[in-house]
Amino acid sequence: MLSNIGVPGLILILVLALIIFGPKKLPEIGRAFGQTLREFKKSTRELTSDVMEDFEEEKKEVQKALK
Repeated sequence: MLSNIGVPGLILILVLALIIFGPKKLPEIGRAFGQTLREFKKSTRELTSDVMEDFEEEKKEVQKALK
């Protein structure tokens, strides 16, 4: 999706954001977006590791049952 935007599209988005939010509010919005994205990635990693741990436990139980 983002690979189709290109440089002119990014410039247009930046100009629109500056017009809508203003130069003083834009860094705050960017910072908040970055923190939100960081939290989302952290939660995704934790969820993935929990699922993998459960999978490994199930795998061990199945292997024990087969022996």
